[in-house]
Amino acid sequence: MADTRTELPGIRQRRGMSAAQVAALAGVSRQTIYAMEAGDYVPNTTLALQLARILEVRVEELFHLENDVAPLAKPVTVELLGDARPGQPVQLCPVGKRVIGVAAVPQPVLPLADGVVVKRGSAHRADVRVFPSDEQDGKRILVAGCDPGITLLAQHLAKAEGIELILAPGSSQRALEWLKDGAVHIAGTHLRDASTGDYNLAAVRRLFPKGGVKVVTFAIWEQGLVFAAGNPKGIHGVGDLGRPGIRVINREKGAGSRELLDRELQRAGVAAESILGYERIAQGHLPAALAVSLGEADCCIATRSAAQAFGLGFVPLATERYDLVIRRAYVKLPAVEALLDGLNRSAIRRRLELLAGYDTSHTGEVRVT
Repeated sequence: MADTRTELPGIRQRRGMSAAQVAALAGVSRQTIYAMEAGDYVPNTTLALQLARILEVRVEELFHLENDVAPLAKPVTVELLGDARPGQPVQLCPVGKRVIGVAAVPQPVLPLADGVVVKRGSAHRADVRVFPSDEQDGKRILVAGCDPGITLLAQHLAKAEGIELILAPGSSQRALEWLKDGAVHIAGTHLRDASTGDYNLAAVRRLFPKGGVKVVTFAIWEQGLVFAAGNPKGIHGVGDLGRPGIRVINREKGAGSRELLDRELQRAGVAAESILGYERIAQGHLPAALAVSLGEADCCIATRSAAQAFGLGFVPLATERYDLVIRRAYVKLPAVEALLDGLNRSAIRRRLELLAGYDTSHTGEVRVT
């Protein structure tokens, strides 16, 4: 018989409810709740339904069979407009009796906006002409970082909760500095500590007092060399970047991608100044991958998800943990609570796995700082 696994502890804590509160609402003892959370007791159907109603989730989000993975849908044949390589996301649309697929490559479009800058002031201040809006207070969260996959969570929150994530592109270091300055609600980071090999916690401890922030894992991703489809330049490792005629595009200082490149160059014995394009900067994983897709560079360091978005080749160099760092003052905001709850949704995890190639086995876990 298959073992039953429960997500009850994490969901309960994200709801801000104690075991005693859940027990009282469900009409059982607190010890029963603890036994279920420890995996020592499997509830009957009635109790499982009660718990799902109390915690506002589906039963299958609370309890599922160990190693039980929902089967993937069988592939369907569609007609493609343009090119799309295996692993690349596509959008589908019925046209008459046909199903048409279009490669879901990020496109340059006029952005959604709340106003326009009419005058720049000193430092980082400006006068903005604001458009009339019916936006509700508390329905927006400002998230800084460089993860392309955060847009998948943003889509879920917009549709399910009416919450809008405003994304501020920036390196991991810059995102943390913005958070320290109180300029954003959440900072995303994937900074590796050289002494321990762990990610993010050392940098967080340096910048924030103990207990000042909550650190939650978003996903584990692969980062590596991104190059044109078919690998026409024969790029198989960082050592190849020193060959004549290989053009790279780098990331800004403070970016985890730049730190990875520098670390791998040192390991390969390749001097940074010998790399053509080392000082050329792209502000983010997707902009870097876009430059490669347009032929403006032969290679960059970015996530597998960025490579997949443009149908590019990829050689992994590192597996990294991307965490979300939240100021304690913002953790109880309804919009932030909805975001944290979204990390526990199986539908969101599946999209991150299939569309971004992320490992979500630790998504939603709280890290001790």
